[in-house]
Amino acid sequence: MSFVIALDQGTTSSRAIVFDVHGNIVNVSQKEFQQLFPQPGWVEHDPVEIWETQVQVMDDVVAAAGLHAADISAIGITNQRETTVVWNRSTGQPIYNAIVWQDRRTAQRCDELRSQGLAEDIQRRTGLVLDAYFSATKLQWILENVEGARALAMAGELAFGTIDSWLVWKLTDGQVHVTDASNASRTMLMNIHTGDWDDALLELFQIPRSLLPEIRDSSEVYGEVAAQLPLAAVPLAGIAGDQQAALFGQLCNQPGLVKNTYGTGCFMLMYTGEVAVASQNNLLTTIAWRLNGQTSFALEGSVFIGGALIQWLRDGLQMVESAADIESLANETPDNGGVYFVPALSGLGAPVWDPYARGCIFGLTRGTTKSHLARAALEGIAYQVADLLEAMQADAGISLAELRVDGGAAANNLLLQFQADLLNVPVVRPSVLETTARGVAYLAGLAVGVWKDMDELKHYAQVDHTFSRQMAADKIDDLQQGWNRAIKRSLGWVES
Repeated sequence: MSFVIALDQGTTSSRAIVFDVHGNIVNVSQKEFQQLFPQPGWVEHDPVEIWETQVQVMDDVVAAAGLHAADISAIGITNQRETTVVWNRSTGQPIYNAIVWQDRRTAQRCDELRSQGLAEDIQRRTGLVLDAYFSATKLQWILENVEGARALAMAGELAFGTIDSWLVWKLTDGQVHVTDASNASRTMLMNIHTGDWDDALLELFQIPRSLLPEIRDSSEVYGEVAAQLPLAAVPLAGIAGDQQAALFGQLCNQPGLVKNTYGTGCFMLMYTGEVAVASQNNLLTTIAWRLNGQTSFALEGSVFIGGALIQWLRDGLQMVESAADIESLANETPDNGGVYFVPALSGLGAPVWDPYARGCIFGLTRGTTKSHLARAALEGIAYQVADLLEAMQADAGISLAELRVDGGAAANNLLLQFQADLLNVPVVRPSVLETTARGVAYLAGLAVGVWKDMDELKHYAQVDHTFSRQMAADKIDDLQQGWNRAIKRSLGWVES
């Protein structure tokens, strides 16, 4: 039997998952790594720690499954997107910490570009809203603020990559510098219509082309694991940004199919096929994947703080001992008690896009308990997702038939039931929640012939539970009005 390994390099942990030919999970290994917050609004990771944890879990998962390199047909890589790494080509060492997608240090630079009237042209070329979320301004910041970086870059001695590129470089011992189209489309440096890096944007952000990886398909053999590493000579055969990988893992390959991932953030993608739908509602037009040279597109809305809010309640406020406890705590009260929680801990993403918003809790009284706060937090995640979907349906001109969900927080029944109440469409949870890892495993396996095509993959899709509306429509309307008031009052907090 053939097996495929997915390396799932996320925002808070590195994981490796072994899948069999039926798309079932054989074994999982996971290791968290340190989150660095040098200043308010800054978020960094140590790229070396990311690499070390990722190769460790890759080794561990194979050993735990009782497998050897000869049993592994391919490796796929899925990753936290936009996070920016720059390293020295000769030494293979990073010149600065990875600047994480959540980092807001370049918000002012984006404001400057917006004031110059450049936002519309950037969005036309890239499909992206001008924001510090994406890689371009992060990369420019590194070149301008790390001593000697600009000179080294001009001399062709540095390499830039999102996390997928960094891992491929390390796994191939510096022999391969690539990214896939889905990750490239998140840098704000790629023209999604030409499929190549955009010279006008490189000039705008003062980035030498020599820094950039080659853009490749999402499913093809890029190289092999280097001889001195575990799983030497196993093909690296699939790459996709985490949200696009989840879209593929949910088998959303027909226009109008939508998935939402409840991870560190919440990310909703609607597959639009060969059409790059231009958003009129502050959503992103992004590349879903590129297969056999054919590009497919998606509309995307991003919520910056999703499951991270539950993590903050656990670690920051110490309200619960584990993330799973938040559901039982929230169930201790039948409603939110008039409390609304806007989770803008890193600003607000789509459709608002306000980097200066901050987290707010409204409606507190003497009767408020931590159970109300827990329920309001879960509801705050669901409200943001509902706002995304409303904008997405308006852009695409399509009414949603169902919402396919995944990610760690999708195990929370209260959250998904409230989501179904808000949307009034079925919320479908699959039996395998690891659709991000499963999606990139599929991409890697397709490249080496483990699976024939997506029609074969559909045989392995199974539903765990479908949630439908239970709450009265007038009650939902009242709750929605309260949320609309709350989110308006969270805007522009830092500026004021």
